[in-house]
Amino acid sequence: MLYAKLCEVYEELEKNPSRLKKTEILSEFLKTIKNEKHKQIVYLLQGRVWPDYEEKEFGISHQLTIKALAKSTGKPESDILKKWKKIGDLGEVAQETSGSKSQHTLFSAKLTTDKVLENLKYLPELTGKGTVDKKLGLISELLSGASPIEAKYIARTLLNDLRIGIGSGTLRDAIVWACFDKDDKENYNLVQSAYDKITDFAVVFEKAIRGKHELEKIELSPGQPLKVMLALKAESIADGFERAGKPCAFEYKYDGFRMLINKDEDGKIRIFTRRLDEVTNQFPEVKEYVQKFVNAKTFILDSEAVGYDKKTKKYTPFQDISQRIRRKYDIEKMAQELPIEINVFDILYYNGNSMIDNPFEKRTKLLRKIIKTEKFKFRTSEQIITSDEKEAEKFYKNALKEGEEGVMIKNLQSPYKPGARVGDMLKLKPASNELDLVIVGAEYGTGKRAGWLSSFDIACRDENNGELMNIGKVSTGIKEKSEEGTSYEEMTKLLKPLIISEKGKTVKIKPKIIITVVYQDIQKSPSYDSGFALRFPRFTVLRTDRSIRDIATIDEIEKAHKKALLMRKF
Repeated sequence: MLYAKLCEVYEELEKNPSRLKKTEILSEFLKTIKNEKHKQIVYLLQGRVWPDYEEKEFGISHQLTIKALAKSTGKPESDILKKWKKIGDLGEVAQETSGSKSQHTLFSAKLTTDKVLENLKYLPELTGKGTVDKKLGLISELLSGASPIEAKYIARTLLNDLRIGIGSGTLRDAIVWACFDKDDKENYNLVQSAYDKITDFAVVFEKAIRGKHELEKIELSPGQPLKVMLALKAESIADGFERAGKPCAFEYKYDGFRMLINKDEDGKIRIFTRRLDEVTNQFPEVKEYVQKFVNAKTFILDSEAVGYDKKTKKYTPFQDISQRIRRKYDIEKMAQELPIEINVFDILYYNGNSMIDNPFEKRTKLLRKIIKTEKFKFRTSEQIITSDEKEAEKFYKNALKEGEEGVMIKNLQSPYKPGARVGDMLKLKPASNELDLVIVGAEYGTGKRAGWLSSFDIACRDENNGELMNIGKVSTGIKEKSEEGTSYEEMTKLLKPLIISEKGKTVKIKPKIIITVVYQDIQKSPSYDSGFALRFPRFTVLRTDRSIRDIATIDEIEKAHKKALLMRKF
C-alpha cells in the first residue's frame, strides 16, 4: 500500500489524544489492510519494522538523519541543524525542508510501505567499511522520494520517536474492534493471550483475521523471547494474604536480574532478559548448569541471576554484576570475576507443553521435581507455602537477614500471565519510597561538574497510551568518582549518544536509560505533565536490565500519593 495512506493515519492519531478515538482510528485502518499481503505494516504502527521481541535497532543518529535530509533536499546541513535546534523535532524539520525540495525529486515514484520496510530492515545488517555511507544511501533514497508528510514520519521512525501515542493495549483493542465483537470481553483476553505467547502483533492480527480458532492455536515456543510476569507491591504480610489468598507461597525476592532460560527440541539453549535481549553468550556457565541440573528435554524457566563474592560467599547487589549483561569481550574472565547463582522460581514450558495456564501450585511442584540444586550455581528459590502469618513473618525476616530484598507472595491457583503486572503475584520489601523511572532530559553542570550531565529529568509512563510523563529532576546519589559507584562521568557517556536536542545547557534525551530513585514524598505539582513531583529524589541504581515497560506508571504514582495523604492523617 502507499506509505502516504499510513502517514494519514499517523496524523489522525497524533491529533487525537483520546485512547478511545485512537482505537477507533486504528481499527478502521486495520480493516482496510486485511487483504494486504504483508501484515508487517502493523509494525510500522508502533514505529518499528520487527516484532517486539526483536532487539534490533536502526542505529541511526540525529547527525546521520541531518546528513540524509541535506542530501535528499539539497539544503545545507547547517540550515537543517539550525531548524532542529529551534523546533526540537527532526520529523517536523524533515516535513518543512522536504516541502521545498529541488524539482526533480518531486516526480519520483510514489513511496510504498513495502519499500519503507525493506530499506529500514536492512539498516542493522550493514557492518564494516563504508557502513555509514550505505546507511546514508538507504535513508536518502526514502527521503528523496517522500512527500513532506512522509518525510516527517520516516525521520521520526528512524529516531524511534513516532509521537502518536500508541501503546500495546491500544493496538490490542484495535485488533479486537477490527476482527471481533468489541463488546465481548473474552475477545480482548483471547487477543492478549495470543500476543503474550509470541510477542508479535503482526502475527496476532493475521491470525485474528482468520478467526478465533487460529488465535487459540498459538502456543509458547522455547527459544522465542517472552515478556515476564510482573508483581504489584504488597503493604504487609497481612495485605499479601488478603490479596493472594490462604494458603499462598512466599519466596525470597533476590537482588539480581530476570533471566528466562530456554531449551528447544534441538537442545539449543537461549537466555533472555526481561528486556527481551538475548544474553546467551554473556553467560556460558548457565548453559553448563542447565545441562547438569535440569532434567527435561525442552523448557522455559523463569529465574533470577544473583551475584556473589567468591571469597566471602556473600550475595552482592545488582549493580555489581550488571556489567555482565552487555559484555561482549573477555566473557570467560568476567564470569570468573563476577560469578552468578541462578535461582529458578517458575516454569512456563515443559517437554512440549505450555504450562502458563496451569496453577502456580502445579508449576512450582514440577520445578522442584526436575531441578537438582547446588548452592552458588543453580537452585530453586527459597520457598514456604503457608496460611500462618507468624511463619510468613519469620520467613520474611530471614530473607532480609540473608541480604535479600524481601519476599514474593504468590497465589497458588494463579496462571502465569506474560507481560502483566497482576495482584496474583506481589512483592514485599522494607518500607521505602522507591520507583523505577526513565531519564528523558538532562542539564550540564557547572564548576567541578562542568562538561558532565549532572541533573536528570525523570518520567513515569501512562500504561494506556505508552506516553511518558515528567515527575521531577534528580541530581543526588550519583558519585563524583567512578570507583565510588555510578558517576556523573559514566552517566554522561551513557546519555550523550541519546541526546535528541539541545538548548543552552539543557538536553532532551531519548528514553532508554532506566534508574531506580528513592524519594521522601510525592506531592501535586503543576510544573510537570504528570501532575506530580517527587520531593528530594535520590538516584540509587542504574537498571541496565529494565526497559520502559518496567518503569512506574502514573496509576502507581497516584496510588502512592493517596497513600501518603492517608498516612499524614494518622
